[in-house]
Amino acid sequence: MRTETKTKKVMYWTLELASYLEDAPWPATKEELIDFAMRAGAPLEVVENLQDIEDEDEIYESIEEIWPDYPSKEDFFFNEDEY
Repeated sequence: MRTETKTKKVMYWTLELASYLEDAPWPATKEELIDFAMRAGAPLEVVENLQDIEDEDEIYESIEEIWPDYPSKEDFFFNEDEY
């Protein structure tokens, strides 16, 4: 007996890919983000990642809601007094 299993595609984000959404019209729905990415000429990977979002009607306030590991600006600062 053969059974098929559904494989859940994992979104793959990088800083470069996420940068295409910096100027997106936040807050935005999945469809608005896909439309923005396509109009902005984002790579296919960005559009595919957005298409893989499961919540169709969710309104996203920022990239952090789509990619929780998105580094904040604070992640890039360091205490200059320590050096």
